[in-house]
Amino acid sequence: MSCCFACPEQETVAIVENCGKFSHIAHPGCNCVCCCVGAQVSGTLSLRVQQLDVKCETKTKDNVFVTLMVSVQYQVRREAVYDAYYKLTDSKQQISAYVFDEVRAAVPKMNLDDAYEAKDEIARSIKEALAKSMESYGYIILHVLVNDIEPALKVKEAMNEINAARRLRVAAAEKAEAQKVAVVKAAEAEAEAKFLQGQGIARQRQAIINGLRDSVSEFKEGVTEISSKEVLSLMLVTQYFDTLKDLGASNRSSTVFLNHAPGGVTDIASQIRSSFMEASAAGLGGDKKDS
Repeated sequence: MSCCFACPEQETVAIVENCGKFSHIAHPGCNCVCCCVGAQVSGTLSLRVQQLDVKCETKTKDNVFVTLMVSVQYQVRREAVYDAYYKLTDSKQQISAYVFDEVRAAVPKMNLDDAYEAKDEIARSIKEALAKSMESYGYIILHVLVNDIEPALKVKEAMNEINAARRLRVAAAEKAEAQKVAVVKAAEAEAEAKFLQGQGIARQRQAIINGLRDSVSEFKEGVTEISSKEVLSLMLVTQYFDTLKDLGASNRSSTVFLNHAPGGVTDIASQIRSSFMEASAAGLGGDKKDS
């Protein structure tokens, strides 16, 4: 009697048929097959964990076409090798069909942004549907992963432009707020500077008035034959000529044309004296109000 041998690899089983009818399952190792009576190995079946990558294209609720990459990890149940081999002609095609059906039933109910957030939910629904349908065929569905959701290229570019525009808008708002703060602070600083400048001018005028008053008092103490009015006129004319001297000595001063005829000096003194007297009167009036 002649015999043949079947030697399946580890985690692989061989299906032995006798005259076209299932005979038995040959497990890993050396198995004797009686070829003389028509027995032969019909095929092999792996018991390892296998992965099937399914690329599915569908449309979202907001009419965006997307491509989902779904990975299904499955395994043949050891006690259901017969069902796994004989009940399905092509297990991978069957699993792919269920994945397509479930994806195209779930994703069209979601917007594109929601689909990204619901990847785990989509994977869970696919696993539940596959586990329920493939159990009777001897397959165990271990894991289902939605690895990628990729919209059309133009849609991706539009999404990037939207995000870029949103960020630019936020940046513009922050920049405007910073400019607003800078303008407000500058205005506050200018107001404070003008306030301090006004105080300085007021103190300067008061100091001038006090200086003139003290000068007149000291001059009158030394010369008794002269009146206060004459002393003040003399001081004003002296200050006027000192000012002209400073203007002539400075290289940045502008040219000033004045009447300096002998008869005009008296008019100049009278005008200056009148101006300073009015300013002094205004300053004294303010001091009285403050007091």
